[in-house]
Amino acid sequence: MTTHPDIALLEGAIRIDSPSTHEAAVAQYLVAAMHQRGIHSYVDRVGNAVGQIGSHGPEIVLLGHIDTAPGHVPVEIRDGKLYGRGSVDAKGPFVAFIGAATALMQQGALPFRLTLIGAVEEEYATSRGAHYAAQRYQPDACIIGEPSGWDRVTLGYKGRILLDITTRQGSAHSAGPEQSAPERCMAVWQAIQRYCNIYNADKPRLFDQYLPSLRHIASGSDGLTDWAHAVVGIRLPPQRPPWELMHELGRYGDAHTTLLFRDVSPAWQSPRSDAAANAFVQGIRAQGGQPGYLFKTGTADMNVVGPIWRCPIIAYGPGDSTLDHTPHEHIDLAEFVRSIDVLTQALPILAHRLSS
Repeated sequence: MTTHPDIALLEGAIRIDSPSTHEAAVAQYLVAAMHQRGIHSYVDRVGNAVGQIGSHGPEIVLLGHIDTAPGHVPVEIRDGKLYGRGSVDAKGPFVAFIGAATALMQQGALPFRLTLIGAVEEEYATSRGAHYAAQRYQPDACIIGEPSGWDRVTLGYKGRILLDITTRQGSAHSAGPEQSAPERCMAVWQAIQRYCNIYNADKPRLFDQYLPSLRHIASGSDGLTDWAHAVVGIRLPPQRPPWELMHELGRYGDAHTTLLFRDVSPAWQSPRSDAAANAFVQGIRAQGGQPGYLFKTGTADMNVVGPIWRCPIIAYGPGDSTLDHTPHEHIDLAEFVRSIDVLTQALPILAHRLSS
């Protein structure tokens, strides 16, 4: 198993640390590997690793990301599993794309075009690589490289808003009646929680709920002015565009409290009738699997390119997403290889549907 060329390629990629904004070395490694396999490849102007095969027919973009969350996980193969940061999120899915492209080339001339993009800064929340790709390409279909498990297809991701809450006020004695700056800041957080709980009350599925989380809090004083600052993340359901929530929450600001919304990303959901979903369901069944659908409560580059490209789009890739960002991140190698077989089966089916 360890001599499998795609496993060797993945292990090599994982051994190159590539936290967000530090992807240059792994991008060069992957571009060189694609070139050796006969795939036209290069690093684009923002640092994405790009590979292209095929010269005519519909274009399918395989968009993964090659940056990782911070932290080092020792790289080793044990009990049929490859451990290391990025094995699941998301070098594993992107190297599976390269494996499938290689297998398709070996089958002969393609009646469609594949563009592989190993994007940068997905974990950094800027999605710089995906934003650049969104303006540069207009594909007929897109597969996002994120872990779904070899026999599952991801149809949607929740959106996200980050909110900075900052309170400032003149210093006052703690024995006085006035609320402290941290108390004012926490009162806004509690109001956000209440708002979300009321909205969520009749919505049993997490994908349809607002999911707020307190990400950071700090406070201090210079003796004259007290301050507090909190960062809140809110995952958004597809039924509510971000600006509606921003309008509702804006009323929690006052003379002491400012609210700053940033990193706004709407949710995206593809229907089960999506041509890409249907092709992958067929590919999974051809490999003996019982396909299922996933709706993720996180956010991915699908949220960036989906609203712009408006083409058939799903996310697919080997790996268990519950291992993302964990100290024991690993991928099952048999599943990794099987996902390449699914991709090799499903992509021509999708291309045929796009052409008909």
